[in-house]
Amino acid sequence: MAIVAKKIQDTKVKSIDQLKDLFQTSPDFIFTDYRGLTVEQITALRKQLRAKGASLKVIKNNYARLAFEQLSAPDVSGYLTGPTAVAISPKDSNEIAKILFDFTKETPALNIKGGLIGPSIYDAAQIEAFSKLPGKLELISMLMSVMNGPARNLAAALNDIPSRLVRTVKAIADKKAENS
Repeated sequence: MAIVAKKIQDTKVKSIDQLKDLFQTSPDFIFTDYRGLTVEQITALRKQLRAKGASLKVIKNNYARLAFEQLSAPDVSGYLTGPTAVAISPKDSNEIAKILFDFTKETPALNIKGGLIGPSIYDAAQIEAFSKLPGKLELISMLMSVMNGPARNLAAALNDIPSRLVRTVKAIADKKAENS
């Protein structure tokens, strides 16, 4: 007969609370399978992610599942199987996805399982498509360029009127100089 624990150990509760606190700080998570990576490879990946303000945490699947449930997040338990590392992104998660997919090209042992981006769950193919989208800063610069275009054209048109007048006056002056 198996003995069933009636009380969850305090260390487990603390670990789940720590995960919950960590998960509350960021809206986006990308789940990976890190099986087959060396310590040097994981360290290099963490360094790349840290440069963008993200982190890579190896987690216990049950603890993470419980933490996500307590946060009332969508069900990500399908991605919490096997050895799992979570890339936690506080901002602009498509850059983090780009880093992960670029890393998988160099090191095929890393496997992207899927992600939780805001309130939506994405599978690996959707995360890959998401990684190919422009980032927030790129979109802002595109928008500013589009917004700047009409103002730039107006300034050029307004500047063109006096220059046309000057060219016309010069042409008249040249013609009068020829006739005299």
